[in-house]
Amino acid sequence: MNTRNSLFVGLIATIVGSCCLTPTSGADAPKSKLLSLIAKPSSPADVVTGTPGCVAFWDFVKREPDESRRFVAHVPDGVANDYPLDAWNWVKDYWERGRAATYADFPQLGRGPFGNAIRIVKETDEYFRPLLVVPRERLHNSPLDIKGQDKSVSVIVWAIRESGNHALAGIWHEGTNLNNPEALDIQKVQRGQRQYGLFAGLNKEGSACGHISENGAGSFLNRFALNKCNSAGVAPCVPADSPIEILDKSWQCFAMTYDHRSHELTGWLNGASGDTWFENPKAHERHFSFVYQAYMQAHFAHTPGTQPGEDPTFPSDQYYLPPEERVVSTKILQACDTERVELREYRYTKVEVFLRRGDDGQFTETGRELVGLRLNPWWYPHSGIFVPDEDGSGGPFTIGRVICSSRMVGFTGWIGGVAVYDRALHPEELANLADLRSSVVVEGVMGNGSGKRCFNPHPGSPSGVPADRIGFEVPSGEWSFEVGY
Repeated sequence: MNTRNSLFVGLIATIVGSCCLTPTSGADAPKSKLLSLIAKPSSPADVVTGTPGCVAFWDFVKREPDESRRFVAHVPDGVANDYPLDAWNWVKDYWERGRAATYADFPQLGRGPFGNAIRIVKETDEYFRPLLVVPRERLHNSPLDIKGQDKSVSVIVWAIRESGNHALAGIWHEGTNLNNPEALDIQKVQRGQRQYGLFAGLNKEGSACGHISENGAGSFLNRFALNKCNSAGVAPCVPADSPIEILDKSWQCFAMTYDHRSHELTGWLNGASGDTWFENPKAHERHFSFVYQAYMQAHFAHTPGTQPGEDPTFPSDQYYLPPEERVVSTKILQACDTERVELREYRYTKVEVFLRRGDDGQFTETGRELVGLRLNPWWYPHSGIFVPDEDGSGGPFTIGRVICSSRMVGFTGWIGGVAVYDRALHPEELANLADLRSSVVVEGVMGNGSGKRCFNPHPGSPSGVPADRIGFEVPSGEWSFEVGY
């Protein structure tokens, strides 16, 4: 909705205030007809699907019409595959331990940014890790299967985070071949089948962490995938059983975008990306020291002669060498007549550069040390997203958890919507989608249950209802409801 229309509907909302409309007929019918006409801007779900590039959007309201009643996605007109979600316990599938999962293992809230939400429970049974899944055979080569050269992707998840830092949604099969202690008795061993995924922080718990993989497996000689970003903002922990008025105000919008044109992978929390750095990656033995080595080996390989510390066997496809043509800032750390040490900040790296004065009086570089990595945006060093083999071995699309070797509990809390786009959304689009978290839609509260009531639990807009959040129609003579809270 444009600003002019928003102001007009906002004015009407102010006039109507919190008045109660009752079923109308006869002479009073035009009032209901009028409100129906002025209260028909896009619903929250329409905002999501109306944003160009949307290939799938699960609002946990739309279901199959048959007995199974599985959740299905909103998909573009003319697309037959609406990606029904199955309930899986992936520990049962891979360890042959534990019970099967059902939809009963995902409690529903009956309200949320789009009308419903599912809960990812903090399970205590080590052999029970339920998730919702679109199996590979139902997504392979579909629009949801974003892969290959020159492909971009965005994933958006509206969630309330109770705990955990792991997966929210994506095609991100981590593999069950990573030799974790928990995997010693695994019955079904598979290599990683990672493509893209959105996480609740990983190394920065509570942030929006986007992941992309070029090979489905590890990065920079680490067994884990390390091409990832972290938003500056962090979502708070909110108990999943909090009073409803607390939950209504606690929705967060996690998002990731990958733009193949710039090679930038960016995390966004509530429409803001922010600037995130990781200092001294060499000292982070578990993950970022591997990126440090990938950077240094790339530098050594591009420097004439054999350098101290150079490993000629390091694979060139795992080098990490972001563009450093333009220096953002320079700081002199040490200096004397013949030598100098500079801290240079580039867009994606911070580097200590060692220089020596030559006979001509000019300083030339004699060495360098990577001392900082930019995590948001992260520069992705490859030109494509992993393409699985055509043998059905690719990963499924999962919500709430991913298949991995550790059997971790992962993220817990409420998930109220999941959207995937086949392009990198713009900041303005992400801000609009993030704004939807401020509206709570209650599904099935009016009349025959086919309607939705939409209101804003956050103060500051006319009658408590922001003008661009009146997302329902008022059929004449049918329902009674309140406008404003």
